[in-house]
Amino acid sequence: MVKSMTGFGRSHQVVDGREILVEIKAVNHRYFEFAARVPRTYGYLEEKLKSLTAGQVSRGKIEINVSIYTTSGQDEDVVINRSLVKGYLDALRGIQDEFGLTDDLSLSVAARFPDAFNIHKIIEDENVVWEAVKPVAEEALQKFSQMRVHEGENLKEDLLGKIQEMEEIIEKIEIRSPLVVQSYRTRLYERLKEVLEDKNIEEQRVLTEAALFAEKIAVDEETVRLHSHMQQFREILQLDEPIGRKLDFLVQEMNRETNTIGSKASDLDTTKMVIDLKALIEKVREQIQNIE
Repeated sequence: MVKSMTGFGRSHQVVDGREILVEIKAVNHRYFEFAARVPRTYGYLEEKLKSLTAGQVSRGKIEINVSIYTTSGQDEDVVINRSLVKGYLDALRGIQDEFGLTDDLSLSVAARFPDAFNIHKIIEDENVVWEAVKPVAEEALQKFSQMRVHEGENLKEDLLGKIQEMEEIIEKIEIRSPLVVQSYRTRLYERLKEVLEDKNIEEQRVLTEAALFAEKIAVDEETVRLHSHMQQFREILQLDEPIGRKLDFLVQEMNRETNTIGSKASDLDTTKMVIDLKALIEKVREQIQNIE
């Protein structure tokens, strides 16, 4: 199964009094790279999310964003700083007695005392929080994987089409190769005939020269290997495992064989076909950079 390295998944659920949002996105990367953005007090979730993701993704730059809100409103406690409030009140009453002021102290006045109240974050059990976040993350991962598979199938179809085009060019090169030798033989015969001014021409000499030329420009080995590589390419596309690196290596081999054919090309038509073949190989190489 071909999987794209790019994808996006999102899940939003309310679990055990917590509103949880998990978003996962990925872009191409040579290796597995993970980053998570979670609320500061839930930093311990990062490694758990990384382990969960690594079980499903082998390559790509993954980023996960997590938001957690407590719908019950019980994630924080407000604590009265009683000693401080008493100190404020005692001081104010002392001013009242000393200067004969009217006692207008009230609850609203006390509420404005600096640091009269402290907000304490309730410490939550890490395992309980993870059990709430985990199903949301799993659903986001499932949607993320579905998108990667869908994009991977599109990539697969495109690659198979390009491989077919490449094979058609290779077949044309194979047909063209003996014609080039025949053309060379004819030109050589005419040239010798012109140089020797219609004197008897040794047929064996022409055959020997043509044979040497044919050996020099022969591309049979290269085209056979290219056909083999393309068959391997199709087989790898059917594997149910990460295949990006294997395809990348195979494309390097295809490019090497094509360069050899290009170096042996002795006519314009073959050269043009080699250029078309290299252009297709480059398109294939670019596409497989998107495959896990």
